[in-house]
Amino acid sequence: MIDDRTNNFNESDTALVQKLCDRRFGIGADGLILLRLHSKADFEMVYFNADGNPSTMCGNGGRCTVSFAHRLGLFEQETNFMAIDGIHEASIQNDIVTLQMQDVAEVKQAKDHYFLDTGSPHYVALVENIEAFDVYNKGKQIRYSHAFSTIEGTNVNFVEKISSQEIKVRTYERGVEDETFSCGTGVTACALALSLDDSKSPVRIQTKGGLLEVGWKKLGNTYTDIYLKGSAKHVFTGEVEV
Repeated sequence: MIDDRTNNFNESDTALVQKLCDRRFGIGADGLILLRLHSKADFEMVYFNADGNPSTMCGNGGRCTVSFAHRLGLFEQETNFMAIDGIHEASIQNDIVTLQMQDVAEVKQAKDHYFLDTGSPHYVALVENIEAFDVYNKGKQIRYSHAFSTIEGTNVNFVEKISSQEIKVRTYERGVEDETFSCGTGVTACALALSLDDSKSPVRIQTKGGLLEVGWKKLGNTYTDIYLKGSAKHVFTGEVEV
């Protein structure tokens, strides 16, 4: 997470982003975020995957950027910011960030999975005994399958249902090319997809990275007023020579 309000970071330097995200020779991260000023919003989030490439919307990255901007004094409690998929409204209270997500027009239902776009494309499949599930290999297989080649692959989510308002989720993220501990757009996709079963808003989501909540309203096939809510805590501040 970099304070780049002076626009000093070279966003075309893919190798630098890769180096900073490297867990052995850099800082170590699933992605890199630049916080910049923006003419039409309080600030802008510019997000890169660990492979160094710009990515689609990152939900948890958005919540962390909101927390970061709050620490920098850019707003008090409510804010709005620009992301790759447009402007998002957000608020923070006692480290809990609530992020408004973009409307979702459709959830496609296949025989063994759901597919939808919550700012990033997501494949959602129900599984049993999720703790023992081979997320890496199965997720990688689906992510690189021919079915999703036209959209440069998809993120892959595996869900175990606990109740109509609680689920467990594990996600293989493209760009990171591994399982991540928590994916904001992914858990949002899972909650909306399972509403075609009997899930009811809001849904509590257990991930390896912590607890999240997703709420929504539904008008016909369109999901509106979607929010992603959870904790975003400051871990450390440091300096690195580049």
